[in-house]
Amino acid sequence: MQQQLSKGKLLNEKGDLLEKGYAFSLVKDYSRDQIKAPKFRIKEWDYYYFGNFEYGVALTIDDNGYMSLASITFLDFKSKKQITKSLMGFMPLGKLKMPVSSAIGDSRIDLKNCSLLFSNDGKNRRLSAKMNSFDNDNPFSCNLEVKEHNQDSLVIATPFDKKRHFYYNQKINNLEANGTITIGKKKIDVSSWFGVLDWGRGVWTYTNTWYWSSLSGISNGHLVGFNLGYGFGNTKAASENVVFFDGKGYKLEDVEFQIPNKDGKDDFLSPWKLVSKDGNIDLTFTPILNRKAYTSVLIIASDQNQVFGVFKGTIKVDGQPIEINNVMGFAEKVKNRW
Repeated sequence: MQQQLSKGKLLNEKGDLLEKGYAFSLVKDYSRDQIKAPKFRIKEWDYYYFGNFEYGVALTIDDNGYMSLASITFLDFKSKKQITKSLMGFMPLGKLKMPVSSAIGDSRIDLKNCSLLFSNDGKNRRLSAKMNSFDNDNPFSCNLEVKEHNQDSLVIATPFDKKRHFYYNQKINNLEANGTITIGKKKIDVSSWFGVLDWGRGVWTYTNTWYWSSLSGISNGHLVGFNLGYGFGNTKAASENVVFFDGKGYKLEDVEFQIPNKDGKDDFLSPWKLVSKDGNIDLTFTPILNRKAYTSVLIIASDQNQVFGVFKGTIKVDGQPIEINNVMGFAEKVKNRW
């Protein structure tokens, strides 16, 4: 039985979660002052992704305690190429002043040759990003206006099996972006690109491997989306799995990512299956492009395979199938040590 969160404070006086579970809105009050872990262990991030069948863009602002991050990814699904550029700052320790809620507040980072601003006055979301040298010294810029369509989102308060460690996260699916992206002299019109906000705050354990998949788009004339994943923290109180149909969220149980294997290694660019033990999730994922990134610096390491492609299949809610008919999304496997 999955536990649903009630309204109130997120953490107790010891810095542990007061409640564990899920909700369809940000019912818990987050504050850095409640956290009892060292400042350099606190992680706060806003990640937006939008795309269609031709292009995709991802923008990230992170305050990871000992390091800040500004990251821009542009994906060209037609040519099966991607560009990711990330710049880091040293020891922000909360100086970015990330908002305590996704409902209102601005996230901003300014580093040498790069700036990102995610503004939200409670009614309108606007995203802007600039990087002086992005693609062969060509600059990048984008300005996007973001609309919300869902009445529900996925919110989880997940503990780790270690005191004062937790993961408070919201995924807002079926966001719609409109605006422009410019890379050098190339200008791209962003018209009704669908995507997701991954808004997270927490204190993680040092080593983690997670699986995450997200989809937002139109299927058979209906607005559909999902968040599927596992492996991150202790999810006994609630899974991360939910499907959205015409704006309403429906909670799901388990999921398994069946990634093909070739020569003893994950074959990320062959078709995957995403299935559940109860049979309610039955999806085929056909990859197009793998945004692969590996970094290892001293005690920090990250091995990321974020794969973009097309989903097809069904997700059942109360025995009724929601059809996912060739909708773009992504699925990833990430190993981090940081």
